[in-house]
Amino acid sequence: MPNPPAQPRKAGNGEDSIYWDKSKNRFIGAVSLGYTPSGKRQRPKVSGKTKTEARLKLKALKKELEAGVKTSATYTVEQAVSDWLKNGLKGRDAASITTYRSLATHHVVADLGKAKLRDLEADALDHWLEEKSKVLATSSLQMVLSILRRSIAQAERRGRVFRNVAELVEIPEGKPGRQSKSLTLLQAKAALSAMPGSWIHAYVALSLLVGIRTEEVRPLMWSHVKLDVPDGTLPHVEVWRSVRRQGETKTRKSRRTLAMPQQLVTVLRSLREAQQAQRERLGLAWSDEDFVFGTDSGQQRTGSAVRRAFRALLKEAGFDDANAWTPRELRTSFVSVLSDHGIPIEVIARVAGHSTTEVTERVYRKQLRPVITQGAEAMDEIFPSAEEPGE
Repeated sequence: MPNPPAQPRKAGNGEDSIYWDKSKNRFIGAVSLGYTPSGKRQRPKVSGKTKTEARLKLKALKKELEAGVKTSATYTVEQAVSDWLKNGLKGRDAASITTYRSLATHHVVADLGKAKLRDLEADALDHWLEEKSKVLATSSLQMVLSILRRSIAQAERRGRVFRNVAELVEIPEGKPGRQSKSLTLLQAKAALSAMPGSWIHAYVALSLLVGIRTEEVRPLMWSHVKLDVPDGTLPHVEVWRSVRRQGETKTRKSRRTLAMPQQLVTVLRSLREAQQAQRERLGLAWSDEDFVFGTDSGQQRTGSAVRRAFRALLKEAGFDDANAWTPRELRTSFVSVLSDHGIPIEVIARVAGHSTTEVTERVYRKQLRPVITQGAEAMDEIFPSAEEPGE
């Protein structure tokens, strides 16, 4: 008489089992961890379309268990990003938070939000980044991937995922970014002549004639603008603050004191007098700690407010494409004008607050004169060609 079919052996504590679940139409992998003190069986499970997929997921699950990590099977990318936006941006300035939230919402959550964080794979992220590279510049791609990496890193620290899969992918090259340009000398003169007496006229004069960054102009206070100085000292502006986190300048060398041309001194004196008179009319106090380019009530102007006023000034100056320019390009124009005037790049770098001339050359290469050719031009003047007519 044949023996009855052997009954499947029940998996022992810590052993794996893989079986077909007809109701789910998937292979189920499970590992037995015994029972809780209350008598409930502990048997974490994974699933896959094939037995191989289930086995690989089961292997990953066991690694997590051995490492003491208990990941969530339902925790999504959207939840991870939301948690990071809530807890990971402390101390950031408002503009940075707005940028991060916008990129997170429109790119990370919109594309990957529903994906289970535990199931996210490097191949899928590579494909996602390749698609994003068709619509985003490289700098934006870097920020988008940074948001995902930081969100997963926070989830990893809290035991919600075993590894940060976003660290396994590389950033492809994105769309070319918007190229900065500079005003010609004639355009710069037109801009300096437009809307005299207004705060935006003074803003343009300071940016174009001294070359400080937009984030350094907006928080500038009168206490850092030295218009009335002792004999032998030039009027100057102390570039010591920016709108960056904790008010720090971009780099150590960005903290600098710059002499002002006489034209700018005259413009700023007029602005200070007009601002003091306006405060008096409004019944508000004025002090050296007020913003140079603040609102009538003394608040710091936003970047968007400056941009709108700057474009209005360019329209009055006769620019047909005023909306194609940004206040940031006043700085590139400053570099261009100095370079065209023959100022050495070492001097331009120091005035611009760059740590090295390499930064100046890399960032403003289109605005700089081709100084490498100057040696050859000088030698042609010193040693005229022996083949010149009449020789």
